[in-house]
Amino acid sequence: MPLDPDRRLVLAHSPAPVRPALEALWRLDVAFGAVLATGREPMITRIRLAWWREALEKLDREAPPPEPVLQALAAHVVPAVSGAELAAMEEGWSVLLSDDPLAVHGAARGGLLFRYTARLLGASAPVEPAGARWALIDLARRTADPAEARAALEAAGRIDVAATWPRALRPLGMLTMLAGRDSERGAGAWERQGSPARMLRLLRHRLTGC
Repeated sequence: MPLDPDRRLVLAHSPAPVRPALEALWRLDVAFGAVLATGREPMITRIRLAWWREALEKLDREAPPPEPVLQALAAHVVPAVSGAELAAMEEGWSVLLSDDPLAVHGAARGGLLFRYTARLLGASAPVEPAGARWALIDLARRTADPAEARAALEAAGRIDVAATWPRALRPLGMLTMLAGRDSERGAGAWERQGSPARMLRLLRHRLTGC
């Protein structure tokens, strides 16, 4: 379950000591997404998501099973971010199986992902709105439903985020900046993730914070 090209670029420009932790955390987000992407029956998908939630909660008291994502989290993320905290991210994905998912998806997926990433980076800031906006724009990029993409972009557009980022949080600033770039272009005109234009813009943000 590889990271998308944008996150691979951001990871490469993150502080080397925290890269294993950030990669493990971000791969958990990818694993949750893969459960929904490969699930055909909502009930089976819910069962698989529940397995992840329970397995993450057990990381606080047991050794991980032979599953690469869980082992990486146990080695590099827990206890800085507890297994129970990681398990809370599951709601951001399971809510997509309900009728009105967008607000919860943004907060429970992106908001928590950004909060935990900031903690691993050793910084404290109100990054949750930026995370929620990033998650909604990422959902718009990935959904095959044009109506869902439009709704996700509209919901993202109602969230205010910081225009500049302190150096310690530049990896999150990079993701936020790229998401904003996608929001401006809109559905149907997405840039290819990892493209040279995105890489150059990412480098500019790394140097300036804006």
